[in-house]
Amino acid sequence: MPLILETIVTTLSPEGALHLVPFGLIAEGDDYVLAPFRPSPTILNLDVDPYFCASSPRDVRVIAGAVTGRREWPTVACDRIRGRRLADSFGHAEFAVTSVEADATRPRYRGRLVHAAAHAPFIGYNRAQAAVLEAAILSTRLHMLAPDKVMAEMRYLAIAISKTAGPREREAWDWIEDKVAAHLGTEDRILADTDAARDGEASGVTC
Repeated sequence: MPLILETIVTTLSPEGALHLVPFGLIAEGDDYVLAPFRPSPTILNLDVDPYFCASSPRDVRVIAGAVTGRREWPTVACDRIRGRRLADSFGHAEFAVTSVEADATRPRYRGRLVHAAAHAPFIGYNRAQAAVLEAAILSTRLHMLAPDKVMAEMRYLAIAISKTAGPREREAWDWIEDKVAAHLGTEDRILADTDAARDGEASGVTC
């Protein structure tokens, strides 16, 4: 299996409008491949202006927000390409598209690294952040999965949120829960049930 890096990818339209979306970059040798599904503003932008930027967000709400319709996050100009990068990031990389593998469903854009920079130290992982990332990916596949499968995955991921999430992670999770609940037509709150179960275990008396 190839190495896939989960990032925030930004492209610009010919008019300069920013499109910001989570994307998995596929490592292939020294290059990275971007493979968006049609239809996609990313495809339209790259076909006109073959450059893209990938940022690693410090705030996991950017990922959850982007898959739930919240795309207005601060950006700054890229260093070497016409484009913009996420302002609050551990680092970013700028790419020029060197070739395109055409496909009616999912074209592949091979990106050659033009510039990369680090912006903040990365100290360690957080389970809640990883859970938000997985839930965000899950929320983009709701049309492909059975409701029972979705709920089982969300219940498992909610354990890490309940145990290790801070305010940002909980807000990000709430956005995703809202999206999942709307798709499934339910008002059940998975995290609330998980929190209640955890609190019940913590207050239990053992002999």
